[in-house]
Amino acid sequence: MPVAIITGASKGLGRALAGALAERGWDLVLDARTPEVLGETAEALASYGTRVTALPGDVTDAGHRAELVAAAWRLGGVDLLVSNASALGAEPLVRLEELPLDGLRRALEVNTVAALGLVQEALPLLRSAAAGAVITLSSDAAAEAYGTWGGYGASKAALDQLAAVLAVEEPGLRVWAVDPGDMATDLYAAAVPDDDGPRPDPADVVPALLRLLDERPASGRYAAPALLEGRR
Repeated sequence: MPVAIITGASKGLGRALAGALAERGWDLVLDARTPEVLGETAEALASYGTRVTALPGDVTDAGHRAELVAAAWRLGGVDLLVSNASALGAEPLVRLEELPLDGLRRALEVNTVAALGLVQEALPLLRSAAAGAVITLSSDAAAEAYGTWGGYGASKAALDQLAAVLAVEEPGLRVWAVDPGDMATDLYAAAVPDDDGPRPDPADVVPALLRLLDERPASGRYAAPALLEGRR
């Protein structure tokens, strides 16, 4: 069966995508920082009958990234790599004049540097897969200027550029940067705790990601709402 590595997989969009792939028979290697929550997720997904390896850790740790790829190799390889783990840089978000530089460094390390590090680690297996693919989770803050979203948006904009260049350098792979749109996640709640307006459940975004896997359009940046509406 195909094998996927998903970071930030204990809840939110990562868990929802993992569940959809498990239902399709994919084997999974899952990452998150909280062992208890990740373990609960893995146990729930194992009920689909697929193999699930849960490895708690920090994606900024090169050793942890190597462990994720080694676990996937033991399951048969890497067909899909999903960089979903994210850090805000400040919780709640603040204006640039107040943004702690250590927070910005953390956002860049998690959202950009670690994502590239994991790609580098997994590239040999991705290249040997019949249909290797990389999905990086972007944000509209990577393309639009929203007050207080500067640090996070900058890290995601850098990730978008890395994904675009990777697609040029690795034409045998599909590399999709996906803006999932607004979602009701813990990350958003931490970013803007005073905004309690209704937002789509992460599970509602998963069909957009599955469409990419099913139709395998050209590498590029895609917006989940457009994919859900049947547009590219």
